[in-house]
Amino acid sequence: MSTVRAAVVGLGWSGRELWLRRLAANPAYQVTALADPDDDALAAAAEIAPGARCARRVEEIGPDLADLAIVAVPNHLHTPTAETLLGNGVSVFVEKPVCLSRPELERLRAAEAASAGRLLAGSAARWRADVGTLRSVVPALGRIRLVELSWVRARGIPRQGGWFTERQRSGGGALIDLGWHLLDVGLDLIGRPGIVQACAVTSADLLDDGRWSASWRGDRAASGQRDVEDGAAGFLVTDDGVGMFLRTAWASHQPYDLTKIRLHGSAATASLSCTFGFSPTREPTPRLVVHRAGIAEPVPLPQEPVGAEYHRQLEELPLLLAGGGPRGRALDETATIISAIESLYASAGPPRSALKEQAG
Repeated sequence: MSTVRAAVVGLGWSGRELWLRRLAANPAYQVTALADPDDDALAAAAEIAPGARCARRVEEIGPDLADLAIVAVPNHLHTPTAETLLGNGVSVFVEKPVCLSRPELERLRAAEAASAGRLLAGSAARWRADVGTLRSVVPALGRIRLVELSWVRARGIPRQGGWFTERQRSGGGALIDLGWHLLDVGLDLIGRPGIVQACAVTSADLLDDGRWSASWRGDRAASGQRDVEDGAAGFLVTDDGVGMFLRTAWASHQPYDLTKIRLHGSAATASLSCTFGFSPTREPTPRLVVHRAGIAEPVPLPQEPVGAEYHRQLEELPLLLAGGGPRGRALDETATIISAIESLYASAGPPRSALKEQAG
């Protein structure tokens, strides 16, 4: 299709740094609109995309102004913002988490069904080159029996006391934030089965300590609610009998951020070690190794700059807008992820905190 007219709705760190800068630099897109209720955020974004129309209300964005809107507002606003844009006839790409509950998912289904626009979604992690290489070796692993997924940060709690750490607005902590990426990748690697069992534990031992903040985001601590988890571990069982271990942590006592994906198959095991996201404290060189009958076989990985997966995802969106794939596909994928996360949270109950346990 021709150049995509794009709007960015929500101009915090994610909207501005992850999406707006990449859209402005990509010749396949023309940034035509910016939306945020904060005048300072609009002014900063207008310096990146000076020709875009600035709006304080999402209702001002219609098909006369944009073909696609990137929704990067706080989590609790994803569903109502996407509903409004779809109601206006504008296609939307919704940042993760696409929604915070199964009822919100059904609202999005209804909004897309009634709209001339499409709903697109997904986490950028599946577009990483190392994840793509891992995907290419899956057929050689035989029947997959167990998937291990972990993303543990050294220091990376986002804006303590802001909306990220308030469950009502965020939907949860490290599990929904980091776990969404892990589940999207893990389920995609094994054919996106359904989930039939879930159990989890959560904790919040470092949530109130500013030393574990996400410094690369430029975050400052705020005085708001802190009732989410900073760490979670869980186990899922798919409807075709695969076990999935999941661990997420915004902060830990390890020296650097590390993401691990391990697929145990009947013929071999594949292990990818890397670092998702933008933290500067990261695994320096991604590594993929296949173990077969006691022999380690390193698999070469292409080198790419941090954040290249976001560029790759943007390259795919125009094809999807033009009709690549059935309508509703993104929400079908979302349904499995949000169901798994809701089940894990229900199993875990409130996060445990060592400080609160000692005080009690």
